[in-house]
Amino acid sequence: MTRLSRAPLAASLKLLAAVSAFAFGAYAQAADLPVGVELPLTGGMARAGTAQLEGIRIAADMFNQRDPKHTVKLTVIDDEAQPAKAVSAVEKLASQGVLAITGGYGSNSVSPASEAADKAGLVYITSGAVDSGMTSRGLKNFFRVGPSSGYAKTMIGVLTDMNVKSVSIVSSTKQAPTDLSKDVSSALTAKGVKVTVHEFDPSMTDFKPIVNKIKLQDKPDVMVMMGYENDYIGILRAAKVLKPPVKAVIGSWALVTPKMAAEFPELVNNVVGNAMLPHPVQFASPEGKAFVAAYQKAYNKDPDYLAEFSYVQSMVLFDALAKASDKGTLKSGGVASELRARPFDTLIGTVHFDNRGENPAFLNSMAQIQDGKVVVIWPKEKATGKLNYPAQPW
Repeated sequence: MTRLSRAPLAASLKLLAAVSAFAFGAYAQAADLPVGVELPLTGGMARAGTAQLEGIRIAADMFNQRDPKHTVKLTVIDDEAQPAKAVSAVEKLASQGVLAITGGYGSNSVSPASEAADKAGLVYITSGAVDSGMTSRGLKNFFRVGPSSGYAKTMIGVLTDMNVKSVSIVSSTKQAPTDLSKDVSSALTAKGVKVTVHEFDPSMTDFKPIVNKIKLQDKPDVMVMMGYENDYIGILRAAKVLKPPVKAVIGSWALVTPKMAAEFPELVNNVVGNAMLPHPVQFASPEGKAFVAAYQKAYNKDPDYLAEFSYVQSMVLFDALAKASDKGTLKSGGVASELRARPFDTLIGTVHFDNRGENPAFLNSMAQIQDGKVVVIWPKEKATGKLNYPAQPW
C-alpha cells in the first residue's frame, strides 16, 4: 500500500487559503459609492441641467477607470426646475441609500434641496447656485464651487475695461440674479458709472416694455441681462425688434455656450457672458485633454463650461468619498471632512472649501459668441481672442 505524502496536500491547502484571502481582501477593499444626482432635465432650465448631467457622467466614468478600489454608481432624478420636486428628489435619493448628492441648478431649487440633504446627513455639492446667502445658513454638508462673487468680479472687470459710462441692468427678481445685480450695481456706481436697474418677475415673457424704456429713456452704453436661459431669449428677441442703440449686450450664467450659439444664432452673436471654456475647446493640461476626449467620445460635441463645472464638483466629491470609504468614515461626517481637508487642483483652478462650504478663490471668465464660436475675452491672461466692441447681436 502506497502512503500518500501530506506535504503536497498541505501546500495546496496553503495556496488555496492564500488565494482565497487575497480574493476576499480585494473584494473587501472594492467599494460601491452610490451618488445621487438631482437636476432640472425638463422645464425652463433643461439646457443647463442636461449639460451638467453630461459633465457628471463623464466624471463618474473617468473616476471609475482610474480607481479600481471604488466604483461610483449614479442615480439621477429630474427635479423639473421646481423647488418642491427638488426636495422630493433629495428625500427619495436619501431613502435609496446614496452617500452624497452632486447637482442642483438654480438657487431657488438648490436652497431647499440642500437643506433636505443636510437634514439627511448627506453632502450636497453644486456649481449651479450662486445666491450669496446660501453659505450663511450653518449647513455642515453644503459645498459650492462657484459663488456669486466669482461672477460679479468678472462682469465688473469686463465693463470697467470697456470704459462704459452708463449701464442698464435687466434682472430677474429671483434671488441669485438679484444678488448679482446688487453687487454689480454697487461696484459700478462706486466707479462713477450711471446704472439703471429694471427688475422683472420670473413669469414675464414679453420684454418689449422694458427694452423700450432702455431705448428711449436710459440710452446706455451697455445692456446687461441677469436671469436664465428663457429670460435671455425673451430679452434678446425684444431687443432685435426694438434695436436699442447700445454698444454691447452682456449676460450672466448659462448664456454663452455652444448650445445657445447653435440654437439661437440669430439672437446671440456678439453677446458676452460668463464662460470659462472656449469653443472649440482648448486645454493644455493632461486632465483637461482627457476630459474633452471622453466628452467628445460620449456626446459627439464639445463640452461647455456648465459641463466643466459639474465635472469638477463631481471629481472633487468622488475623491472625498473614496478617502472617507478607505478610512471607514462615510457615515460619520467623513465626506465633508475630506472636502474641507485640503485644496484640490482642478480644471477651473484651485478649489478650497472654507468652513462654510464656500470656495472663495473662484473667479469666472467672460466670453463672447463670435459667429458660432465661444471666445474667452476676459481676463486678458486667459483670453483666446479679442472682444468685438462695439458690437450688437442684431
